[in-house]
Amino acid sequence: MTPPTARTWARRGRTPVIRVRGRSQRRFSIAALACYTHGERSRLIYRPKRHLDHKRGGRRSFTWTDYRDLLIAAHQQLGAPIVLVWDNLNVHKDRRLRQFIDTRDWITCYFLPAYAPDLNPAEGICYLLRRSSQVNTAFTDPDHLISTLRHGLRQIRYRSNLINGCLAETGLTLATSRRQRQEW
Repeated sequence: MTPPTARTWARRGRTPVIRVRGRSQRRFSIAALACYTHGERSRLIYRPKRHLDHKRGGRRSFTWTDYRDLLIAAHQQLGAPIVLVWDNLNVHKDRRLRQFIDTRDWITCYFLPAYAPDLNPAEGICYLLRRSSQVNTAFTDPDHLISTLRHGLRQIRYRSNLINGCLAETGLTLATSRRQRQEW
């Protein structure tokens, strides 16, 4: 992973060049749910995963069972039904995952329009992660990268104003049903 840079310098008249050691063929993925509820602090539930066998034809991303396990963990942590708003990633539309979601009454699933990353708050989380914990860092080994990712995600997790900002940036709002408004 080539590290993003926030600041650099060079002599006047010279273009700054940042040299990074060889590119690693190791693969990491992160799945995250930005959780919003009226009147409660926003939460981030995530799972990082290191893919060890991707060079030998193994999977290079999360499987449908990984997403299933993430949804079960989120339901247990939140203790409430989940309204899931997903992008059109092919694994999100996998037949087995759709079957799992359809058989659970505590999940309601909606899909974002195709090619609309600006409507996905999780994209803002990724941007925050890259621009905060990974900036100006050349990782020495995969363990250094994964520990930095976990640390950055923990920092975002405990700052609900950042998670709220990711939702606000999409232009979407939380809507409540008429019955819920009357109860307040």
